[in-house]
Amino acid sequence: MITRKWVAAGACGLLATLAVGLFPASAAAGEPVAKDSPKVELVLDVSGSMRATDIDGKSRMAAAKQAFNEVLDATPDEVQLGIRTLGATYPGEDRQLGCKDTKQLYPVGKLNRTEAKTAVATLAPTGWTPIGPALLGAAEDLKGGDATRRIVLITDGEDTCAPLDPCEVARDIAAQGIHLVIDTLGLVPDAKTRDQLVCIAEATGGTYTSVQHTAELSGRVKQLVDRAAAPVVTPVATEGAKQCQGAPKLGAGLYTDRESFGEHRWYQVDVKPGQELRASVSIAADRAVNNDYGVLLRAVTVHGREIVRGSEAGNGRTDMTSAGLRYPKAEVDDEDGGGTDGDGKPKAETVCLQVSNSFSAPASVKTTPGLPVELTIDVVDGPDDASDVAAFGLGRGWWLLGVLVLAGLLAGLVWGWISRWRISVWRTN
Repeated sequence: MITRKWVAAGACGLLATLAVGLFPASAAAGEPVAKDSPKVELVLDVSGSMRATDIDGKSRMAAAKQAFNEVLDATPDEVQLGIRTLGATYPGEDRQLGCKDTKQLYPVGKLNRTEAKTAVATLAPTGWTPIGPALLGAAEDLKGGDATRRIVLITDGEDTCAPLDPCEVARDIAAQGIHLVIDTLGLVPDAKTRDQLVCIAEATGGTYTSVQHTAELSGRVKQLVDRAAAPVVTPVATEGAKQCQGAPKLGAGLYTDRESFGEHRWYQVDVKPGQELRASVSIAADRAVNNDYGVLLRAVTVHGREIVRGSEAGNGRTDMTSAGLRYPKAEVDDEDGGGTDGDGKPKAETVCLQVSNSFSAPASVKTTPGLPVELTIDVVDGPDDASDVAAFGLGRGWWLLGVLVLAGLLAGLVWGWISRWRISVWRTN
C-alpha cells in the first residue's frame, strides 16, 4: 500500500533529525563533526557577461547582489564567511592580466553584515572569467584549523583562462584531503558551462544547481551556508545494482549514487529482529526536466515480497524530490529465514531497497551522467509503544488494507439499510 504523503514527509523529517543527531558518530559512513566554526567563502563571477538582463527582468549582477544581501542577513552567527570575486577589476583585453583577476573582497571570519554588504554594492561587471585561479585563491583563504570548509561558486559562464582547467583544480583540492567541498551554481547556464560546473562539484562531493531566478539563487546559497553550519557526514559513494541479488550491502549512513532517467537501482540492508529500518532517498533534478515526475523507495524481501514503500510525485520544476519509509522487524519472525546464526544471535533479515524515478527530460537535455541520488539509512531499536504506527504494523500495508476493506463493507451495509428504509417510507407515504 502506498504510504500517504504526510507519513512520508514525517518519516523524511525524522530521518533528517536522526542524521544530524546520530550519523556523525558513525565511522563506517562519515567523518566526525568538526569542532571549530565552519568556514564558507562565496566566490562570485563579476565578468562582463554578468551585464546580461535575463533574470527576472534585471541584470545577472543585480540579481546576484540582491541574493547576496539576503544571504548575508540570514548567515548563522557561528559561520566564518568570506567573499572572493573573479573578473571584477581588469576591463582590458590582455589575457595574462585578465586571468589573474581574482581577489578576496571580504576576509573569511566573523561576519560584519554592514561591511560585507557595502563591499558587494561596489561591484560592477568588468572582465574575464578565471574560475581556476579563483578556486585556488579560495582554497588558500580557507586554510587553517579543523573547521569544515565550503566554497560556493556562482558564475554565468565557463572558465576563459585555459589551460588551467578548473575541473582539474577541483580534483587537486580534493586530493589534498582537507575536506573542502565546492558547490557550484550556474546562472542561466549553457551546456558547456553546466558540464564544467558539474565536474567541479563532483570532484569534491559538492552539488550543482542551475539558477533561473533571484529567489532560487538566494534560497540555494542560504541552504549551502546552513549546511556548512550544521555538517552531518561525508557521503559515501556507492553504486546500486540492477537487481537485489548482488546489490551492495549498506550499513547506517549517508550514501550518494547516480541514477539514469527512469532507472531502478537496488541496495541491501540487514535488519535484525527487534530493529527498525528507516530509510529515505532524495533525487536532485540538476538540469531541466519535464513536468510530471516521481520518486519511489521500496523495501522488498529477498523472495520478492513487498514489505513497505514510500513515494512522492510532483508536477513542475523542483531541485529535489524525496521519499522515505520505515520497517520495524518483529522480535520473532521466521517468515523470511529467521532463527539464529552460528553464535546463537538473532539472524538478520536481508532487506532489498529499490530506488526508482520517473523523471524525463526534453530532447535537447543531456541525460548523462545520471541524476544525483542521496540515500540515508539508519537501523535502530524497534519502538516499544504499540500505539506507534510502525510498531502496529501499518508500515507493512496489510493492516491498513484490512481496515479499508472492513470500512468499505460496513459503509455498504449501512448505505443499503438506509436505502431500504427510505424506500419503505416512500411506499408508506
